[in-house]
Amino acid sequence: MQVFWQLRWYFRQEWRKYGGAIAIFVVIAIFELIPPRAVGWIVDGVVDGSITVQAMLMWLVGLAAMWTVVYLLRIVWRLWLFGSAAKLGTVLRDKLYQHFSRQAPQFFDRHKTGDLMARSTNDVNAVVMTAGEGVLTAADSLITGLAVLLIMTTQLSWQLTILALLPMPVMAVLVSRFGRQLHHRFGESQAAFSTLTDTTQEALNGVRMIRAFGLEQRQQAAFERVVDQTGDKNFEVVKVDAKFDPVIQLTIGMSFFLSVGGGAYLIHTGELSLGDLTAFTLYQGLMIWPMLAVAWLFNILERGSAAWKRLQEIFSQEPAIVSGETPLPGVRQQLRIDIDAFHWPRQQQAALQDIQIDLPAGHMLGLAGPVGCGKSTLLTLLLRQQELEQGRITYGEVGIREAVLDEWRSRFAVVSQSPFLFSRSIAENIALGKPDASMDAIRNAAAMACIDEDILLFPDGYDTLVGEKGITLSGGQKQRIAIARALLLEAEILVLDDALSAVDGKTEHRILHNLRMQPQRQTVIVIAHRLTALEQADEIVVLQHGEIRERGIHGQLLENDDWYAEMYRYQKLEQAIEEGK
Repeated sequence: MQVFWQLRWYFRQEWRKYGGAIAIFVVIAIFELIPPRAVGWIVDGVVDGSITVQAMLMWLVGLAAMWTVVYLLRIVWRLWLFGSAAKLGTVLRDKLYQHFSRQAPQFFDRHKTGDLMARSTNDVNAVVMTAGEGVLTAADSLITGLAVLLIMTTQLSWQLTILALLPMPVMAVLVSRFGRQLHHRFGESQAAFSTLTDTTQEALNGVRMIRAFGLEQRQQAAFERVVDQTGDKNFEVVKVDAKFDPVIQLTIGMSFFLSVGGGAYLIHTGELSLGDLTAFTLYQGLMIWPMLAVAWLFNILERGSAAWKRLQEIFSQEPAIVSGETPLPGVRQQLRIDIDAFHWPRQQQAALQDIQIDLPAGHMLGLAGPVGCGKSTLLTLLLRQQELEQGRITYGEVGIREAVLDEWRSRFAVVSQSPFLFSRSIAENIALGKPDASMDAIRNAAAMACIDEDILLFPDGYDTLVGEKGITLSGGQKQRIAIARALLLEAEILVLDDALSAVDGKTEHRILHNLRMQPQRQTVIVIAHRLTALEQADEIVVLQHGEIRERGIHGQLLENDDWYAEMYRYQKLEQAIEEGK
């Protein structure tokens, strides 16, 4: 029953519907107590000849009318009860999504996508079943069971009632034992399902790579092992489930045997009439479902408890990055980066140190350097996906840690080297951040990203579906659509994280020129390995081993004849060789 207590916040929120459903259920339970007693009176009347045909018909008409009312009431309470339970699923999934969206990247390093998907589906469904079927079985077993026992004891025969209840303690002990086993095994089966979901997701995402390397058979064998392990865990749950029904059936059978045998003896001694025994057995029939409900309740509660525990493991992990409370100024400000040192967790060597950069509004900053020099780390700190402990990043006079987090991140539009596109039309992908954008605005953003002409060549133009993750598009097309999406947002700061790597040099130059020619120039941060993308930057910062090695504009860095100049000449030579082939 602990899971009911853990869900009390939701029961309080929906107390009207839950309370109304249980109140109706009480009325139904009272109505259902009438037919067995009425049948007993009719049987006794028939035996002693005191009942007329007219009276019998009146009883039957009355019972039919009552059952019609009960039927309508059952519809109402089911709508209230199961409707509220279904709403719980929506509430939990919304909370999970909000919780996921507030987490830092290290959270997703600890939890795989498949595991989070399993918790958001199977575990939530198990909790919803607890809030619906669980409440139903608990109310039914308690209300109906107690009401029937009260009638059987006070109105018929307390001796026969005790005799019929003798097998119950054995059932209670066995059901409790099976419930503990089910809790443990259901938790293991849910964890196995998480592994299966994650394996499936990875296999589908990497299917092209698997085929390219000819790994189909090996991947199939590995997948079958995971499926078999999941099946084994589920079978362990089924084996416990299978123990419940035989125990209940044997208990019910023994109870009926004792009550009929004892009732026959009481009729023989004159302590009970045939009508009373008939009514008793009918009441005992009403007890069958509450008895089954007890076992089913244990089953549901243990599943729900195990699922809720897995959900709580997620909810209990507070976001590593907490929003500040200071709003950002409405007027564009200078961005200042002052990093004394930054270390990744469990690494002694600093990933960044002694970094000082001032970026005035409307300027373009270029970041270059060899692989692993700290460019992406700097972007991670700038977007506050990691916390900077030694140093300070400010926007005007507001520090990044004091700023409202959503406001801070809304100032940025980021385009990565491998952009993510949704399985929607090209227009919907570009308008992702502005769903109400007009087609003229969408086309204008696409033109600035030099993708408008390509889109018009598709048979369906902007209505072309791009396929899952943009699989139907080339790498350069995906990058330019992502740039158009970022430009449509009109964010104050545009970050191109090696986002021009898949386009040719001419297109790259046109895109950057378009950015420079905007009426109100965006602040632009360009991270690039191809140094031609940085030629128009107001300042270029070259990082190496987490420190600033060079800085200046393009011409100055060429004159310095250091890493930047050497790499630029190498890339120009490589380009000339490619063009000469």
